[in-house]
Amino acid sequence: MVSEEIKPKKQRDEECIINCLPGELIERIFFKLPVSTLLRCTGVCEQWHKIIRGPQFVTSHLQHAPHYALLFFPQESVSGEPHPADAILIDEAWSLSTYAVPVIGPDDFLCGSFNGLLCLYTKSSTLKIANLATGEFLHLEKPVKNLRGDHFLFYNFGFHPLTKEYKITHLLGDSIEGRPRPHNNNRFSVVQVYTLGDEKWRDIKTPEALSLNCVKNSGAVTIDGTLYWLIEDVVASWQHAVMTFDLCGESFAQIQLPATKPEDFAAGGSRRYWIREMDGKVCVATAQTCPSLPRWLVGKLQIWELENKTEQRWIQKYNIQYSPDYIPGPNLVHGDKIILQRCDGNLYSYELLGENFNTELCKMAKLLDFSPHKPDNMQSYICVKSLVRLDVYKKTAIVRRPKQREGWELKKWEAWEHELSENERMWSDTHRDEHKETARAQRYRMMINNLLPHILDDTIRQEISMNINQISPNFPDQQPRPIRRLNWVAQKQDLQNLNARMKKYNTIMKATDEVTSSIISMMGGAIEDQKRASSSNAGISSHNLSEADDDVKTLIPESLP
Repeated sequence: MVSEEIKPKKQRDEECIINCLPGELIERIFFKLPVSTLLRCTGVCEQWHKIIRGPQFVTSHLQHAPHYALLFFPQESVSGEPHPADAILIDEAWSLSTYAVPVIGPDDFLCGSFNGLLCLYTKSSTLKIANLATGEFLHLEKPVKNLRGDHFLFYNFGFHPLTKEYKITHLLGDSIEGRPRPHNNNRFSVVQVYTLGDEKWRDIKTPEALSLNCVKNSGAVTIDGTLYWLIEDVVASWQHAVMTFDLCGESFAQIQLPATKPEDFAAGGSRRYWIREMDGKVCVATAQTCPSLPRWLVGKLQIWELENKTEQRWIQKYNIQYSPDYIPGPNLVHGDKIILQRCDGNLYSYELLGENFNTELCKMAKLLDFSPHKPDNMQSYICVKSLVRLDVYKKTAIVRRPKQREGWELKKWEAWEHELSENERMWSDTHRDEHKETARAQRYRMMINNLLPHILDDTIRQEISMNINQISPNFPDQQPRPIRRLNWVAQKQDLQNLNARMKKYNTIMKATDEVTSSIISMMGGAIEDQKRASSSNAGISSHNLSEADDDVKTLIPESLP
């Protein structure tokens, strides 16, 4: 048996920290830590690494993980200027994240989020699966190469709670006779399915040809292992029905919408429909559009919830008196509030108050200004930060390395990167100048204090003593900034802060220079007066006055650039 004295110090420390605590207690402590901290803890010792990266802990941690609202804005061009894809996380306290999500590239589109994993559509030949928190990712080959009209809205990402399988679905547009590839995106008769870890995609035929336009206009949601989307049904009161695709049995079913016809607003235009998720339930929202502005909504926003899937029973969840201008998706609710967009370019959260389903939007809170992004492009998901691993899927044949450059390496983002670099350079220059001017002010104060004994006039000496305290630039904190990419909302605020900081710097330096100049002038005048009076034996030698006069003159070139 090895004695305690000859054991390596690291081994003794590990045994002391870990073996003295029950394993269940260690796990309970770990559950309270964010993923970023847990990842650092995996490097502490082998036992911590084994616990944190073990499948049992990963699953348990997922159940304890806090929920975020993830607001995703795809890349788009506004007035000819490209704007990269970006995401904002909103925590349970409704605080907005400031740093960019590293796994999201500037050209990515989001197709779904489950258990901390994101499915991202790229314009290259691959799809990307990424862990939001750990940064792990892998690229999967798309089901069809060189597909004209391919669109991210035709892809969906889901997880089945019973089989524990992650699946990607792709709605494949029908081929036009005489053409080898799908050309238009009006209808589809095949759902292509890929199970994470398999070697290839599989084709599942739909019961009939279905409308792709419905998917584009109304969206799709995956809840409890089932994919839901709207289809056309001209004989139904809503002229729509719900189609489902079970990710486990890979079978289709149809659900009729409520028999009650939505009440139309007299001055409204055509009616729009969306399929959405609210608190883990399938919901259908409907509202009329403005006749002159088809993207704006008027009248009431009605939201119906699928109460019983087997019995196809719906209940009216909300009848919101004043409809918003835009409906984000696929998730509408975060916590106990609904997230809605207005045409003023802002995103708001509202509490829903009212009796039964008649509801008003109350306690409005502005979340963010999403300009210059277009309001109808925003997506919202409920997500978590997890430790779910992707390395177990990386050995399958479908995993590919992108054949072309992507992300921030693309030339079109060089100008955007240059602008960010310029902002960082200006911040660094401002920090440097503030530090330099603070040091210069301290040097001035020391020199002036050393010269004060040479001033015999009590009034002038006291006035200079009072003004010395103003030669102390009150700059904000001078700590260097961490080198991390901000998301676009934080970038806008950061640029405003930079402009305000530079303006404040100029104001402080102007005031400091004016005070310094005034003090030097007073000291110079006082010494000159004393030199003239020295001939009548004023109590100070001509030699000392000349030295003081020289010291005052040394301040002038520095303080008055």
